[in-house]
Amino acid sequence: MKTKANRRAFISAAGAVAVSARGKEQNMKNTIQIRKAAERGVAEHGWLHSRFSFSFAGYFDPKHMGFRSLRVINDDIIEPAEGFGTHPHENMEIISYVVEGALEHKDSMGNGSVIRPNDVQRMSAGSGVTHSEFNPLKDQPMRLLQIWIKPDKINVEPSYEEKTYTPEHKTNTLKLVASPDGEEGSVSINADTRLYASILEPGAELVKPGDGSRHVWIQVVNGKLTVDGEVLGTGDGAAIENAHDLTFQGLEKSEILVFDLA
Repeated sequence: MKTKANRRAFISAAGAVAVSARGKEQNMKNTIQIRKAAERGVAEHGWLHSRFSFSFAGYFDPKHMGFRSLRVINDDIIEPAEGFGTHPHENMEIISYVVEGALEHKDSMGNGSVIRPNDVQRMSAGSGVTHSEFNPLKDQPMRLLQIWIKPDKINVEPSYEEKTYTPEHKTNTLKLVASPDGEEGSVSINADTRLYASILEPGAELVKPGDGSRHVWIQVVNGKLTVDGEVLGTGDGAAIENAHDLTFQGLEKSEILVFDLA
């Protein structure tokens, strides 16, 4: 038989466990910092229309210098038969993700190709490379996301890779398209980053597992969805430090990129 003192001790201990459980649940709730599309940097050059998620070129915002190793996400529209002339890069992992139209690429490593929607192109600039990028279409603008990721190692030998991931690969799933080791048929990058692409149908739900040890950036390419109940639309970005499980739900057909970062 429990004494009054024992009962008080039992109730006190049970309350402490309940508080501890509530605290743990609260700690596992993700804090999402949203970068609205309309708040991004803007550059208009006639032939090029750019929106910068992070500081780039003439746009400088000390509050938005990148996120972890993710340094650049430029949402570019290039007018027909226009593009970037030959220019240099070094010590950066550069990913091109074409949304509409086509992008013609040439580089000092001897690569030359035209990439289109569903293609992922990776260039490791390493110790130094030059390249050019043009819209080869005469009657259609093209849109792409230019992504720069800081490498784990500098001055590596430059390299190039491209792969195609069909809508079937990406629909209602998180398809790994870039990783340190080329896992699951992804392109390989010299950084502790995993990039996923997804096409989310209306009403579809996805969960990205997390244990708080990694960090996540979400970029909405097109459409509208919720992330842990927060509404994101075309061009919006979101940063989650120490990410736990994230729930994505499509409000309309949406295409997103999800960066899992060290």
